[in-house]
Parts: sequence; structure tokens; C-alpha cells
Amino acid sequence: MPAARSDQPPRAWQRMLSGRRLNLLDPSPLDVEISDIAHGLARVARWNGQTFGNHAFSVAEHSLVVEDIALMLKPDLPPHWRLAVLLHDAPEYVIGDMISPFKAVIGEAYKAVEARLQGAIHLRFGLPAEIPQTVKKLAKRADIICAYFEAVELAGFDDVEAGKIFGRPRGFPLNEEGKLRYGLEPLPVKIAQEKFMERFEAIEALREAGNKQKRHQANG
Repeated sequence: MPAARSDQPPRAWQRMLSGRRLNLLDPSPLDVEISDIAHGLARVARWNGQTFGNHAFSVAEHSLVVEDIALMLKPDLPPHWRLAVLLHDAPEYVIGDMISPFKAVIGEAYKAVEARLQGAIHLRFGLPAEIPQTVKKLAKRADIICAYFEAVELAGFDDVEAGKIFGRPRGFPLNEEGKLRYGLEPLPVKIAQEKFMERFEAIEALREAGNKQKRHQANG
């Protein structure tokens, strides 16, 4: 096999199982498929895999919990912003889940790639490339709450340490031992992938129903 020409730029695209080729430096919404996102996120481990259980706690499952928590915090959250929350970590189907300390080491280069991917993903599913700050803040708050529960239930942190890093969530009931627990249980890859797809399809059905109602009202 001939060696790659040294004067050629390095390959910046990844081939997905759907057959799409996604360019990491200039991602196109046309090359984004939800099946690829669900497949990838179900196979990306939170906490670099340093969690209890027979299965990794995947980014797909994390995304489901974050969307659940966001809906608890704001029960009237419209379907399109629910979708934005569900997809808050979607770029990780390409770039993986990099732990926060390592993101700090890499700095702006990682953030730039992540932002381009996130924008392309949003546009692919009919969301603005840049979502409102209120939605970003809601997703971040839900994400941090989820991280607290992951830390104490799966990653070996005690309540005090997790509270110092993530803050102690408010509004959640204490268990019989007087501790804050969500009840997280890492799912097998296949189930996490299926549940992510099911949630996406359920939200999309709500969006379509809302659009039909608007069209009906517009037509009198």
C-alpha cells in the first residue's frame, strides 16, 4: 500500500455507519444523522469509564437524565428546547466525552471544534445554530445536577466532595438514609441507544403535532 503523500492535509472527516462523512473542521448539517448520534453516544462512557456497574454510564443515558431533570425544573419547556437539551452533548458522538480537567488543559481548540459541531447538529434538526442563553443555562443546570448524582452514585464520590464540586441539588427528596440519590443504573449499550432514539422520536412527534396545530390555526 503506497504511503500517504506528506504534502496532503491530514484527513479531517470521519465516516459514520450511516455512510455519511462528517468533516470535523467544517461540519455540514447534511452529514448529521440521529442514528449516528444515538449509536455513538451509547458507546461513549462518562467519567472515562471510571464508574461502578457492569456497564459504562453512557453519554446517551446521561442525555436522557439531563432532559428529564430539565423538564422537572421547567415543566412547560417547549418540545424544540427539550430537543436542544437532549442534544446538549451530541458533539461527543464524534469527539468523545472529554473530562473537564482535560478540557481545561486543551483550552480553546476543543471548544471551537465542539461549537462548530453543535451548530451543525442544531441546524440539522431545525434548531437555531446558537440557542438562547436561557435554554443553555437550563441545560447546564440540569447537566450539573446530573453530574452530582453520577458522582455520588456511580463514580465513588462522597456527598461532601460532590457537593463542593457540583453543588448540592435542591428540590429533590432524600432517600431512607437521608441522602440525595436519583437512582441511576448504567444500561447496556443496545438499550441506551434504543432509549435515546425513542426519546428523540417522542419529542419530534410533539414538535410535529405543535406545527400541525399552528398550520391549522393559520388556515382558520
